Amino acid sequence: MFNLHYRLERNAIGFVVAILVVASIGGFVEIAPLFTIDETVEKAPDMRVYTPLEVAGRNIYIREGCYACHSQMIRTLRDEVERYGPYSLAVESQYDHPMLWGSKRTGPDLARVGGKYSNDWHVAHLNNPRDVVPESNMPAYRWMSEKLLRTKDLGGHLAALRDVGLPYTDEMIANASNDAIGQANPDTDLAAGVATRYGDKTYVALFDADLSKVTEMDALVAYLQVVGRLTEVAHQLPQDEVE
Repeated sequence: MFNLHYRLERNAIGFVVAILVVASIGGFVEIAPLFTIDETVEKAPDMRVYTPLEVAGRNIYIREGCYACHSQMIRTLRDEVERYGPYSLAVESQYDHPMLWGSKRTGPDLARVGGKYSNDWHVAHLNNPRDVVPESNMPAYRWMSEKLLRTKDLGGHLAALRDVGLPYTDEMIANASNDAIGQANPDTDLAAGVATRYGDKTYVALFDADLSKVTEMDALVAYLQVVGRLTEVAHQLPQDEVE
């Protein structure tokens, strides 16, 4: 075996051919499953896209590096399912650009955090994590409650996501700014447009309990409340494949 390797190292052309063969095998193993993706990805008729406010919150989540400490992928292992909830399905990530599966858990997995806690809990946790989880080493993000959310360019964000395949309509893009404000102000006329464009089950709420402004705290909490809830298919399928 070692003699073959030594001979290859002395033969430049043979060595290049060997590299190409090995790289081709690796590439085939990675690419081949994509030919059956229509058969392997689950169907989710109730799947919806992120609202503009949720998109903004997801962007903040990425900006602050939350994905570095929190994964969003529950594996098919019994202890993970019992701790976090139904294991993650491929279809749940089809509208995630970029995906935030992650691999490191300094904090818990967040794939099923949507709806698990109240808005007040999330605000308290983000303002000072130790107030609700004494052993937490997560940094505080209390300044988000004071920082106004930039909403004017959210239409551009939706348009960019449409360019990579997400089914945002012209109406969604044109009303992105108003929909972001409306989702965080349930008692205004703008809130009705959110339900019309994104569905009656869209969570419209006063996320940070402040009527006077829409902040980055509103956006981040709105995103956390929808993680794992763009579709309910994972909660409907039998979880009989856990190991």
